[in-house]
Formats: sequence, structure tokens, C-alpha cells
Amino acid sequence: MSEAQKYVWKGAIPLQIHLHESEVTTLPPPPPAHVLAPRIGYLPLLISLLKPQFSATLPPGVDTIWFEHKGLPLKWYIPTGVLFDLLCMEPERPWNLTVHFRGFPSNLLLPCEGEDSVKWSFINSLKEAAYVISGNCKNVMNMSQTDQVELWGSVLNGNLETYRRVSSKLKLETFEDEYIENIDSDSTKSEQSTGDAEAAGQVKTSRIPVRLYLWTVNDDFDDFEDAPQIDNWDKVSYFNRPVEIHKEDGKYFSLNDAVKRLLPEYFPESLFVNEGDAIIDRSAGEEGESSCDPGSSCDKLETAKIKCVRIQGIEPSLEIPFSWVVNNLMNPEYFLHMCVCLKVSEASAV
Repeated sequence: MSEAQKYVWKGAIPLQIHLHESEVTTLPPPPPAHVLAPRIGYLPLLISLLKPQFSATLPPGVDTIWFEHKGLPLKWYIPTGVLFDLLCMEPERPWNLTVHFRGFPSNLLLPCEGEDSVKWSFINSLKEAAYVISGNCKNVMNMSQTDQVELWGSVLNGNLETYRRVSSKLKLETFEDEYIENIDSDSTKSEQSTGDAEAAGQVKTSRIPVRLYLWTVNDDFDDFEDAPQIDNWDKVSYFNRPVEIHKEDGKYFSLNDAVKRLLPEYFPESLFVNEGDAIIDRSAGEEGESSCDPGSSCDKLETAKIKCVRIQGIEPSLEIPFSWVVNNLMNPEYFLHMCVCLKVSEASAV
């Protein structure tokens, strides 16, 4: 395992969590809770830490925990680190959140029945990733009960060694070594026929599961403090797309290449450069999550500027090999979560 993977699994966000004033029934009100939330974790899993702090002041009723940030209800199935990267352009530490135990906004959020809901959301994402990578999800479907319990437990407890041992049985390879190393220069200079090249294994394809969260700005900014805040989920376009990569002789595929291939609505020239690459769009279908259709008016966009790409709390160089990003920064369910901000003209904004 790489050092980067260890840092990802150890990554945590300091939270300061206040109980919403409408649920405070005692004086004085309880102090806020201070929690280190794992980046790869999910907010509802914090209930065992928060309930003891606030239980004495809650009104009668059934617990249905949910969180908000500056009035915005937070989607519980998005990893905590992704929510932070998306909603805090200028990182805020501690991150101030409000917790509710009553009044779940079922018109805005998918139902959450506690840890079981989070677990099955994770397993379903793992199945989806397996299908993207290998064309089927049989290995995930056929996991033993013991392996399933161990895998989920490793995510809950941040145990990378256990996770790697159990997940290796799924045989979900993303990038092979050939994608990381440059192909031997002699073979790039040779004039083999197409058949010889294929026989030599020089042309390979890899499909990478990506969840991309896109917000656009019309005005440029130099400091993240001046960036417009996301106060409504309608401002975020959600893309659930694989990146299909054809490894060509002597050229690595960069993070910049990946962003442009994921967003042909904003970078149509990438369609002509890589016209053989398939791009599949699966819309989540939930209100507030949208995806531009290639046949829509989004196709008319001609220019966009990448302002920011955040993955696991860092902003990698756009020239970094995408293979490194995938192999080191993907989440445990085998999706790479990317938060992307684009500067577009007002006429071009989604």
C-alpha cells in the first residue's frame, strides 16, 4: 500500500456540531459537540458520538438524524470529505454543522434508517463500480457474509489492512502497471502493423468509476474567500460517469485529460481528440442532482476554464498522471470522487 493511501484512510475533518435550536428543550442549551469525522465516512455514522451529548435536551419523538450547513440539508450518502471539499471553497476548521434528530426533510433527502441505510448505499455503490470496471458485479454479489461484515467494518474503523485483504478478493483492478510506466521507447519508434501492436499488448483499455460534483462560476476570482457559496443543491451538477481510457504508445493520460473527457459539454474538442472513447451518463434521478445531456443546449458550450479540482482534500496538479490519482485517492467503494469548479461565461452556464 502507498503512503498516499494511508493518508487518505487517516484523513479526518474537525467538526463543531450544534443541536438545532428548535430541538433544545432545556436551559442552558447544550454546548456543541467536537468530533473528528473520517473523510471516507458518512455523517449519520456519528450518531453514537452525538446522541449522548444531546439526548437530555431532545423533545419527545423518534430519532431521524440529519445535518445541515448554513441552512443546506446535507446528503447523507455523500462521503463526509467530499461534502467538505464541495461546500467549503475556503476550508473552515472546525467545520460548523447543525444536527437535527427530528423533522427529517423527506422532500429534500433520501430516507436514512441509520447505519443499515449507509451500509447498503455503500454496497450498492461497490456493485456499480464493479460493473463499470469489469462488466459485471458477480464478485460483489457472491461475497460471503463474513467478508461483507469485515469489509464494512474496515470502513467503519478505518482499517486499511483489513480492507485491502478483503477487497482483493473482488479482483477489481483499475490501472495496471502498464498505465503508470511509459511504454518502452523502442516500441514507440517501431513501425509494427496494427496486428503486431495489439499482439504486443501496447493498446489497453481501462474503465474508471467517477462521481463528479460540478459547480460553475461566471465571475473569475483569485481567492477562494471570494468564491460564491453553494447554498442550494440545484447549483451542483452531479455526474456519475466512467472514464474510458485507451492507453496509447508513449503518452500518459493526465488529470486534465480526465476532467475534459468527463465534461464534453464544456470541452467539446475532447470529443474529436478522443472520439473512440465512450462516455456514459447515469443520472441519479434525485431532485437537485442533474446531468447535461449531450443532445441538449449544453453542447453549444465552447470554452470553460478549470478553476479547481479537489480530491480527498487536495488540489492535484492537472498534469499529474490520472493513474496515480485513481490508484491512490479513490474511496473504498472504488469510486473516485472529484469536486470540480469551472469558470464559464454567463451565456454558457448550466
